[in-house]
This record gives sequence, structure tokens and C-alpha cells, in this order.
Amino acid sequence: MANRVVVTGLGAITPIGIGKDEFWQALLAGKIGIDRITRFDTEGYTCQIAGEVKDFEPTDYIDKKESKRMDRYSHFVVAASEMAIKDAGLDLEKVDKDRVGTYIGSGIGGIETMYDQYKKLFDRGPRAISPFFIPMEISNMGAAQVAIRYGFHGPSCCLVTACATGTDNIGGAFRILQRGDADVMLAGGTEASISQTAVAGFGQMKALCSDHNDDPTHAVRPFDKNRSGFVMGEGAGVVVLETLDHALARGAHIYCELVGYGANSDAYHMTSPMPGGVYQQKCMELAVKDAGLTPDDIDYVNAHGTSTHMNDQGETAAIKGLFGQRAYDVPVSSIKSMTGHLLGAAGGVEFVAMALTIEQDMIPPTMNYETVDEDMDLDYVPGKSRQHTVRAAISNNFGFGGHNACLVAKKYKE
Repeated sequence: MANRVVVTGLGAITPIGIGKDEFWQALLAGKIGIDRITRFDTEGYTCQIAGEVKDFEPTDYIDKKESKRMDRYSHFVVAASEMAIKDAGLDLEKVDKDRVGTYIGSGIGGIETMYDQYKKLFDRGPRAISPFFIPMEISNMGAAQVAIRYGFHGPSCCLVTACATGTDNIGGAFRILQRGDADVMLAGGTEASISQTAVAGFGQMKALCSDHNDDPTHAVRPFDKNRSGFVMGEGAGVVVLETLDHALARGAHIYCELVGYGANSDAYHMTSPMPGGVYQQKCMELAVKDAGLTPDDIDYVNAHGTSTHMNDQGETAAIKGLFGQRAYDVPVSSIKSMTGHLLGAAGGVEFVAMALTIEQDMIPPTMNYETVDEDMDLDYVPGKSRQHTVRAAISNNFGFGGHNACLVAKKYKE
């Protein structure tokens, strides 16, 4: 029989708050973290806004010398992991580190480092490149840095599935714990891609919102008729997952129980989801079935909700397909309306939010939902957080290339 898996620690670095508590209170208050980009000069860029993490100092968590050998995306995940470990109350002197693993992904990795090093190469030649360039840039180094920092010798991996990355890494960690290959897993996602190349690239794809540069707080409009593209965000979301037996043995606080994971592929297009959300629906069905539940047991959908035309339309269709007529009674919200789209970190941060939603029976709102689109007429929890009993919830993330991933969690009961 598979081990039961519970969530015991939460760590979050986000554009609306650093740390679980600040992040959660900002979500419930509807705080929007989208503003003008400050990390580089945006003149000539079609999109000049993003969800930047403010007031973050890596040396609050990492030795100054070591921090210089890490990209910003690694800074975020080391800090978020420290928060999650402390929140879980893990005694690192007592835990069996051979049975603690790290499944933490990044969709892009150290793109800021890559940009800086290429510029040195072009300006000054190959000898100007830092010897730390490669280990700073590669996407797996976030998971590795956490494992190295704490001496965790269990399974360590970085699954990269674009915007489904955080969710797939939590799902992968879940499977490891179910099999009994570890007792504790740190899992989630991290991203720091608000850099010249990434913003220009997404802008040239016409994926980013470019008509709210002078009105950033109203730019991200998931499910709204006037949505016009996503806005990039940055940060990290890391959770501590444990087998139930391990958590009970040490008297851990349990936020919720992780019970289901589904993953599949649209196998349709590099960037566009399959019209109608057919395989997004099937992915949700896989997660609900894996949880041993039915759609009638799900009381909330933590939506991918990117504020792009095709995603929001397809995800709404998928939700309707899963729930049938009951879809109109199930609250659906997208926290990207406040944080922006954290790409590979989105699933981690959004799972932190879902765990708190289940524990506290409070649903974060979808901000800027003002005009109903005829195809999108569900309860998107517009403008204001809501108290609502949540027995179980599902969190969706869908990535470029057709990568679909969904997680189901429920209230913990003995």
C-alpha cells in the first residue's frame, strides 16, 4: 500500500510578499505586485512591467561569497527552502539525511547569468567568462544548492516542463514518498527570468500584455473578456512533504494531505494549448482519480489562469468538462492576477496558496475580473477573498509544449 503524504512546511518568495505569512495576507487582501520593471532599462520593449520581488537580500540567507556564485533563481530557492524547513520544524540534527530529497525545478534557469556572461564574451572575449558561469546557469542547480546546503542525500532532481515545472516537481516528490524511497522531500519551483532576453523573447511571441505599461496593476486579467496576455513574475515556492508516519512521529503540524497527481501532454503545438482544453480536462481527471476522489469532492480550483486568450478559454472549458453543471458552483481563482506568471515557480507558489486555502477555508480572489466573456462565465471569485469550506482542491499548471500537470490535496484527517 502506498504511503500517505502530507504537507508540513511552506516557503514562498513572491512579488507580493516574502515568507508564507506575508504572502498569504497579501493574497487575501488582493494586493497586486505588478509594476514597472526596475532591473533593466525597458525602452524599446513591448512589455515594460513585471512582478518583481522587492526588498529581497540574498545575504540574509546565504553567505556573501557563496551568493556571488549563484544566480538569482538559486538565491530565491535557497531562501524559500530555509523558510519551509523552519516552518516544518524539521530538526536537522535528528532527521535521516539519506532519506531527505530535493525535487525543485526552474523553467529557464540562470538566464540573467547567461545574458551577463554572453555580453562579456562578445565585448571582451572568452577569457572574460566566469568559471562559475555553468554551475550558476544550469537549471538543476537550485535543487543541488539546497541539497548541498543541508547535506540531503536523498533523491534530487530538476524536472523542467516550462510553466508546469513546479507542479511536476511536487508530483514527482509525491511519488517518491508514496513508494517509500524517502521520508521527507523539499519540492517546488523557482524562477528569476525578468531579464532583457526573456522579456524581449516573450514579447516578440506576443504572449505578454503590452497595453498596460502605464497602468500595471490592471494588466493581468485572468478570465476577463479584455485580457491581453500574461505578465512575468519571479520568485520561488517550496513545500516540505513527508510520509504521514514520519510527520506523526515527530509531532509535525499538517497543513493538508497531498492525495493526487496527474500529468499528460497535449501533443499539439510548441506554445498553444489544444483548443477546448481536452487534455487539460483529462489531466484533471487523472489527478482526481489518483486521489481516490470524484469531481463532487472538489470544492475549489486553483487555476493556471494566465490572462491569455487561449489558456483561459481552454481551462474554463476543461473545468466545465470535469464538473459538468456543478462547475458553476465551484469557486475558481487565479493568483497570477496578483503575482504575475512565475513560469517554472508558478506551481510551487500556487501550491503553497492552495495548502493554506484548504487549511483556513479562505479562497484568494481573482483580481481585475470585470467584464464577462461569454465563454468564461464561472465563479472566478472576483475582486475579494472569500470564506468557503474546502474539503479538497485541485491546482492546475500547463506549460509550453503541451505539458499539463495537476495536483489534488485535501483536509488531513486521521
